[in-house]
Amino acid sequence: MSNLIFLTGGFIINGKGDVLENGGVLIEDDKIVSVGEADSIQVPQNAEVIDVTGKTIMPGLIDAHMHFFGHKNLNLAMAAFEPREMLMGRALKDLDKLLNAGFTAVRDVGSPVAVYMRQLVNEGIYNGPRISTSHLMLSQTAGHGDFHMLPPEMNIFRICDGVDECRKAAREQFRAGADFIKISSSGGVLSEKDDPRSPQFTVEEISAIVYEAEAVGSYVASHAQSTQGIKNALKAGVKTIEHGILIDDEGIEMMLKQDAYLVPTFSIVKRIVNEGHKFGVPEFGLKKARMYYEIHKENVQRAYKAGVKIAGATDFVGCDPVDHGGNAEELDIFVNEIGLTPMEAIVASTQTAAEAMFMADKIGSLEAGKYADVIVVDGNPLENIKLLLDTNNIKQVFVGGKLVKNTK
Repeated sequence: MSNLIFLTGGFIINGKGDVLENGGVLIEDDKIVSVGEADSIQVPQNAEVIDVTGKTIMPGLIDAHMHFFGHKNLNLAMAAFEPREMLMGRALKDLDKLLNAGFTAVRDVGSPVAVYMRQLVNEGIYNGPRISTSHLMLSQTAGHGDFHMLPPEMNIFRICDGVDECRKAAREQFRAGADFIKISSSGGVLSEKDDPRSPQFTVEEISAIVYEAEAVGSYVASHAQSTQGIKNALKAGVKTIEHGILIDDEGIEMMLKQDAYLVPTFSIVKRIVNEGHKFGVPEFGLKKARMYYEIHKENVQRAYKAGVKIAGATDFVGCDPVDHGGNAEELDIFVNEIGLTPMEAIVASTQTAAEAMFMADKIGSLEAGKYADVIVVDGNPLENIKLLLDTNNIKQVFVGGKLVKNTK
């Protein structure tokens, strides 16, 4: 016998920019059967009816760029000294934190443990959001993913140089269970000896990686902060640009032409700027974060106004000051610092984030046939986006029709 649930009486935000008063959502097993006016939906007699009058029914939120690391602090090199089992043990606690905050899907963009966490969630051993993961990030020698302060053999990411090595490294990630490939085509903030203004990997190297991803029906996401690193990634066919700090007008035009996605991840940099000094962020990271935060916002504002598709994401890694559970902060930044409307911020963190994960046929909006990843929020976030920051306002969370959070 199928499991039937009917949410009725709520204000619906469907994830695609539409709203509906006095709405209803009928769920059967793991899928949405019907969405519409509550009185217009034929509800089977054996359905469990949940009255959510005065609340908002939404698609589950999505963080399209985060990490399951299990680190104790943002001195990332320290994780190289700990067994993977310790990292995974800590990271498993992040599953509940994400669900509690209303996040029903995440895209892990580099982690040695996320492929195993995904399997445990899929087996039902742990409740958690849907996990799409790149497994190990690919980086050139002395690149963003190379822990410069440690001996090369202690790297937790995959270092590769030249077309042949890059091709093999991409294949290795899919062999290990990656859903897509993550590379670094520029320097970064939390890497010691490189510069966010510097491009990394050649177009030829990136193209080889893109070929391997597309050969198995997947795609490549690139950490790309430098102006040239962004363009090199786009020239090679990368589908999602992560961060995009120094994107220029030409880069914006390339993104529009190639229908690529920009995943800015403001939250981590804001937290580092405001609180990083309290939690062991190395001085080189603090300095670079302070240097680029305002520039980043200005450039993404231009991209947004030009029509580039923007997906919500935090780059949180699961330790102070970027612990999971506060991931809705990105929506607040979108609205109050970048200039998106609350509806645009919600769409960026539901439907557009699902598109950036190449999962929009399955999740991201309330539509018949999609997975029943649904949250019920106390109040209306279109009137106050900050409602989503308080996890007490997230009353019910369903992942694939399974109720994983239920509070009064």
